[in-house]
Amino acid sequence: MSQVAVVIRKLCCAGGLLMAILIVYGCASDGHKFEGKIGVVDSARVLSETSSGKRAKDSLSAFSKNRQAVIEMEEKELRRMEEDFGRQANVLSALAKKEREDQFRRRVAEYQQKAAEMNREVQEKQKDVLEGFREKVELVVGKVSKRLGLQIVMEKGKGGPTLYNEAGIDITGQIIEEVNREYP
Repeated sequence: MSQVAVVIRKLCCAGGLLMAILIVYGCASDGHKFEGKIGVVDSARVLSETSSGKRAKDSLSAFSKNRQAVIEMEEKELRRMEEDFGRQANVLSALAKKEREDQFRRRVAEYQQKAAEMNREVQEKQKDVLEGFREKVELVVGKVSKRLGLQIVMEKGKGGPTLYNEAGIDITGQIIEEVNREYP
């Protein structure tokens, strides 16, 4: 499962689980039977099967690949420095050897710092893009839910709060159509 899908699933699971707990608690507390209409949505499928979701994933992939390319260039440079040092170690004086080792250590530290920063940038970009996409999906889910008379919509899928649902309450297909219509 991609990191994008994992982040979306985590965001949806937290809200869906809270909603399920509130429903169960509310139903159990005063002994009333819940008679509302419920729907479920597979957010990972919405991300994968909508135009805007595909664009979001492509944008994240391109951003990540760009950052990865920079890191790989740095790795190659470090390997080259290490190989050069290995070839020249026998002919260098003790002072020159120590200077090269110190220079190499500094470069490794810079590389590690840069790699960590790039990783943070990728995670931040992922969070921003996915939150923007999620906001759009939530608006669409609200519209479709009102149109269908649903009172609650929960996350469906592996790892989500929904362990079982009848196929008839799955509104994922309608959400995908509406997201594609509103955000082509």
